[in-house]
Amino acid sequence: MFTEKFLEVLNHEGVVSIVTCANNEAHVVNTWNSYLVIVEGNKILIPAAAMIKTEENINVNPNVKLTLGSKEVMGHAYMGTGFSLEGTAKFLREGKHFEHMKERYSFLTRVLEITVNSCKQTL
Repeated sequence: MFTEKFLEVLNHEGVVSIVTCANNEAHVVNTWNSYLVIVEGNKILIPAAAMIKTEENINVNPNVKLTLGSKEVMGHAYMGTGFSLEGTAKFLREGKHFEHMKERYSFLTRVLEITVNSCKQTL
């Protein structure tokens, strides 16, 4: 599912934007590349401390979009590349993925689990 280029981007810090939409209103929240943890081939786990509106939206509409990138990774024609991802999301409060993430990120209250359906390089 994820290319070597995508994995390389995760090794460099950058901003991740997570977009949710419910009741005809989009909402964007940000996190960092270094907080994304890939499991089970197409799932991304993200520690969540706040993300209150994000969770409210996901409870209504689980579809999400993410963008991320790094200017430190070679893109199609020049330095810098980015990715656009689409998938479905839910919040975890227990279970093996929650426990694994809690060990890494003690600040989290929940884990945002995204099942990625599409991952496209944009730059």
